[in-house]
Amino acid sequence: MKRISLVKEAHNLIKDKLQPGNIAIDATVGNGHDTLFLLEHITPTGRVYGFDIQQAALDCARARCEQFSRPDCLTLIHASHARMTEKIPGQQHGKISVIMFNLGYLPGGDKSIITQTDSTLQALHGASRLLAPGGLITILAYPGHAGGDRETEQVEHWCGQLGKQAFKVDTIYGAEHKDSAPRLFAVRKT
Repeated sequence: MKRISLVKEAHNLIKDKLQPGNIAIDATVGNGHDTLFLLEHITPTGRVYGFDIQQAALDCARARCEQFSRPDCLTLIHASHARMTEKIPGQQHGKISVIMFNLGYLPGGDKSIITQTDSTLQALHGASRLLAPGGLITILAYPGHAGGDRETEQVEHWCGQLGKQAFKVDTIYGAEHKDSAPRLFAVRKT
């Protein structure tokens, strides 16, 4: 099987869902690549909220997005993605077009600081409530690192528990369909 970039696959799924004026969330800012991608699609009148527990990640994302002419459309929040429902203004609940998760650790950072299964599940529950009808959640999971196997398994279980009337879930593998392969969960709200 040909190996595909799951990040590119997530971007391809998302680009058709976003337009200027939309609201999007990068639940795991990391180095800011997804943050910038979202920002490019919602400006000049939309908003991107980005969450990360590491200040270094937020600083990197801010620097990456400053090159873009509309940093006023970006709000970076130094907090766990588990707190997104309390940090996103109430009037925007149920109106978020896209929410991206890229789980694991900060590339180039401390690999012992990883997304935690419990906070990820809490964030996913919140994301499903924040999402607008027709909206999309992408979750890129990596079972190949310490803690990643359990987190991926629990994310897959969470996706399986979603109501089939309200959500449609697709799973895309980066290479072979095996337990250790990274995968992208695409969760669409109907």
